[in-house]
Amino acid sequence: MGSAFVYAAARTPFGKFNGALAGVRPDDLAAAALRGVLARVPELDPAGIGDVVWGNANGAGEDNRNVGRMAVLLAGLPVTVPATTVNRLCGSSLDAAMMASRTIESGDADVVVAGGVESMTRAPWVLPKPSRAFPAGDVTAVSTTLGWRLVNPRMPKEWTVSLGEANEQLQEKFSISRERQDAFAARSHALADAAWSAGFYDDLAVPVEGTELARDEGVRPGSTPEVLAGLKPAFRPGGTITAGNASPLSDGASALVLGSETAARRLGAEPIARVAGRGAAALEPQAFGYAPVEAANQALRRAGVGWDDVGAVELNEAFAVQSLACVDAWGIDPEIVNVKGGAIAIGHPLGASGGRVLGTLAHVLRERRERWGVAAICIGVGQGLAVVLENVSAA
Repeated sequence: MGSAFVYAAARTPFGKFNGALAGVRPDDLAAAALRGVLARVPELDPAGIGDVVWGNANGAGEDNRNVGRMAVLLAGLPVTVPATTVNRLCGSSLDAAMMASRTIESGDADVVVAGGVESMTRAPWVLPKPSRAFPAGDVTAVSTTLGWRLVNPRMPKEWTVSLGEANEQLQEKFSISRERQDAFAARSHALADAAWSAGFYDDLAVPVEGTELARDEGVRPGSTPEVLAGLKPAFRPGGTITAGNASPLSDGASALVLGSETAARRLGAEPIARVAGRGAAALEPQAFGYAPVEAANQALRRAGVGWDDVGAVELNEAFAVQSLACVDAWGIDPEIVNVKGGAIAIGHPLGASGGRVLGTLAHVLRERRERWGVAAICIGVGQGLAVVLENVSAA
């Protein structure tokens, strides 16, 4: 078995729900990220891409079932480049990168592009098909933007609570105060704004044709714990989770070029990081926010390192409360987590977020000269994924 390396990462700026990217189809967003990441390895002959593995959590509308293949065609790649689309909800693009790394390690391909996309703005409403012709009653259109829909009645009710209610339950279990959540959220905005202002994201961000969005639309530099404390609970009367300490609905795409060690010659680039370990874990559906804990622990064991070795963590901030629960469980210094901001500020376009955290982690490790890092993400219906990266320049 060989090793798989991250050679390049790119993403669109993430737009707010009904914001600057609302007019862009998800397949066009995906093509923008795909073109953008390949521009970072200009010596690569696109015909030599062994596969494209793309993440998408919806697939009910303009994502067009296999949006990865649509992105390949829309980006102008040769029609001989194959592509598949995977759905592990919020973890879809991290799952795509994990699949790509296994493909490379097994020798089935030398270069694989992974990524993901979501337009939560343009996610359609759906109608169930009637069980018989010409039904007399009304039918309700169901939004596919987020969360459970058309639920199987055999599912236990405790499994199908809203994402917000699930995290209120997590808050009760671990006694994570509203004050801690608001402080964590304010930090996310401050760090994301500082990273954009310092130019960190300049090497990662790619423009989206037809829009003027130059940075993540949801970042609010003026957010403070005091400002966030004034927001009302969103899911329970007297609860702790608000629109300010949870990730927003978002639009965007991310992409990565992965390859073998020998692919460097074809790419005309040196690798940034090696994929050193992977982990997947699952819990009860309502406990999804805590699932990254075991996923990351698995990935570290498989990499042969421990938390004491880790210098940077990119944890997707679905909710402040679940992020804090994971950080507490790992027993790590919170200051190494999401040092360039997280999803509460940047946004969480479901299928794109895993690629964002992995690409950001690779660049953070290089900038901070840390050797080991962890990218992790929680996933609806009780799952978590994680990847350990090794900074090749610090090895």
